[in-house]
Amino acid sequence: MSTGILNNDSHWTATERNVFRFVFIYFLLQSLPISIGYFGQVFSINWLKLDYQDIFNLTRFNPSFFGDDSFLNWVIIAIVALIGAFALTKRAAQWNDEQYDKLYYWLRVIVRYRLAIGVIGYGIIKVFPLQAPFPSISNLNTSYGDYNDWKVFSLSLGIVPSYETFLGVFEVLAGLLLFFRRTASIGAVIILIFTGNVFISNLAYDGGEYVYSFYLISLALFVLAQDALRIHRLIGEEKPTAPVHYKPVYPGKLATVRVVSKVLVILFFVLIYGFKASDGYKNDPYQFPKSAGLTNSAGLYNVREFKLNQQDHPYSTTDPIRWRDVVFEKWATISIRSNRPVVLQTSNYERTSRNDNERDYELAGSGGRHYYSYTADTLQHVLHLQNKNRHYTGEKLTLNYSWLSDSTLALSGRTPNQDSIYVVLDRVPKKYLLLQDRRERIKL
Repeated sequence: MSTGILNNDSHWTATERNVFRFVFIYFLLQSLPISIGYFGQVFSINWLKLDYQDIFNLTRFNPSFFGDDSFLNWVIIAIVALIGAFALTKRAAQWNDEQYDKLYYWLRVIVRYRLAIGVIGYGIIKVFPLQAPFPSISNLNTSYGDYNDWKVFSLSLGIVPSYETFLGVFEVLAGLLLFFRRTASIGAVIILIFTGNVFISNLAYDGGEYVYSFYLISLALFVLAQDALRIHRLIGEEKPTAPVHYKPVYPGKLATVRVVSKVLVILFFVLIYGFKASDGYKNDPYQFPKSAGLTNSAGLYNVREFKLNQQDHPYSTTDPIRWRDVVFEKWATISIRSNRPVVLQTSNYERTSRNDNERDYELAGSGGRHYYSYTADTLQHVLHLQNKNRHYTGEKLTLNYSWLSDSTLALSGRTPNQDSIYVVLDRVPKKYLLLQDRRERIKL
């Protein structure tokens, strides 16, 4: 354990000591990963095949007693901290100022590192634009009014990947500053500005990360609290200001242990995580399925012909049965636009999964289209479709496919109601303004 050099001006009042005991237990419980579920997650990782998603999930920890992010978890922790503070009253009566300074120092170290790991966790998946990916073909062909507020916000960030990278760099920079005691307050200020905006955005756009973003804000406020009054006195009041009175001293091998520990944390949560995320961005972006789609099929298709039970359905914007257009993604997803209502699936909080069926970003918060995952039997020319929306889990289609030309595809089979269906699709050579060079004249 480190000792410390204590200046003569150090003094803890009785009120400060009572409040600190509560604060100490509260932020200790908020910062340390002491839940059984978290350790279960740690032991479930294949450390020989570590993935960036594994590391992100480790950085995403916050105490939970109800399974989801909720401010009720904070209430429980506060009650436990209050009970613990009262229980320590007699024992703490023997503690002197230096012991309180030492506890405060180590609590701030724990909170600094927890906060740094948390913001870097999100920063890395922004540096390599994974969190808000560029819109899929289906997203680009969905009406603006069919999106909920959260999806509009996410797509607005996804269409400017360089800006997303810029935001990620600032998050990672703030996290790196937190690893060092002398720059921790600067990092905390950056986080308060950045994550404060994230918190407000989550409230404004019905995002699901408002509890976690406020959790990071609370940690940043604690880190900044040590220097906040000093900064105000120095800059705001232009008065002489004393530095922090407690300075840690690491005797013997503790100095080496301290440096090695810091290096290992930065190596794992910045360099290794960054390398894994870079590889994931190229080969396995977690928001979209990994399974490849039907060869040379990606694109938007107009429905030239649509027959149900041998009855022709001409083009109509009001017909609830007829398909209006179809999108084949690069991955194994087909989306069908029709006038059939869609019960929105909302997944507006951050989660990662290796299972394609759980990667629902493309349809989350999106109406107007029904999304299907599929497997293709290329020998028999059969597509097996499964509706990806959890509100339509029983909806499956089996369709035979045949290419009538390089850009025309015919589908036939049975609907979930066992009606026969026949569809002819024409691929549209559509140009998207987002993908065009804006410095040159665009010809559509």
